[in-house]
Amino acid sequence: MLVSYHPDYFVPLPEGHAFPMRKYGLLHDRLLAEGLLDLREVHAPTEVEWETVALAHDPAYLGHLRDGTLGEAEQRRIGMPWSPALVRRARLAVQGTIDAALAALESPERMAANLAGGTHHALPDAGEGYCTLNDVAIAIRWMQREGFIRRALVCDLDVHHGNGTARIFAGDGDVFTFSMHGARNFPMKKPPSTLDVPLDDGTGDDAYLALLARHLPDAVARARPDIVFYLAGVDVVEGDRFGRLALTEPGLARRDGFVVETVAGQSIPLCLVLSGGYARTAERTAELHAHSHREARRWLRARGF
Repeated sequence: MLVSYHPDYFVPLPEGHAFPMRKYGLLHDRLLAEGLLDLREVHAPTEVEWETVALAHDPAYLGHLRDGTLGEAEQRRIGMPWSPALVRRARLAVQGTIDAALAALESPERMAANLAGGTHHALPDAGEGYCTLNDVAIAIRWMQREGFIRRALVCDLDVHHGNGTARIFAGDGDVFTFSMHGARNFPMKKPPSTLDVPLDDGTGDDAYLALLARHLPDAVARARPDIVFYLAGVDVVEGDRFGRLALTEPGLARRDGFVVETVAGQSIPLCLVLSGGYARTAERTAELHAHSHREARRWLRARGF
């Protein structure tokens, strides 16, 4: 299974910053150590072309991002200070998702992953919530333009609503956006997805998994997708600094396994991306992110891959 990863997914942030930037390298190393990833499967993306990024983002925003002319308020909205390294990181992650999606379409496994991405708060005209560019939206638009796909499903199980993705695809009948998220969590303004499932604070394994079992098969049936993008956020786990839900670690693994089985079990290409996670340490966050890869590998190995 191809996995996109680049060391420059990491960029330095100010001391004490809340975003666990080290998780990308830690996850890469953990997957290798567990035998869930072989170095021959690791693909290093290049920076996506600006013309491709413009398929989902406004030229004015991209100009400020490219030229380093974002105002202080715009940088605060992103949650990270502008730097050339931050822009490079965002462009690498977008291309990583595009490359993984193509591999999912074309490989025998029908599955691939990016060890970054899922930056679903990036709006057409602004970055937000640690998201600079909306990698999944750009990937879908590029694949549609190039004729690789017509229809796509975005399965967003990050605890935070995918407001940027919902905005970008509003009114687009070929892209089905499905979001299960904390009802009272960030962002406060939640433009409608195709299917939204808001969750009460404190929702645990049983209630969460029952809702997922009810709604995900329905979303797949309604979407009739050529590919599914799975935003496997781990901020749903109890104790996450920004999550407010109460899934256990075994519950998280069951969630990831159910998504893999539901999608791959119908021979639909599946592209895994990380999305959010804010456990007490970057090491713990990476450990939780590894579950989606464990479940994907378990499914593939059971079928001889």
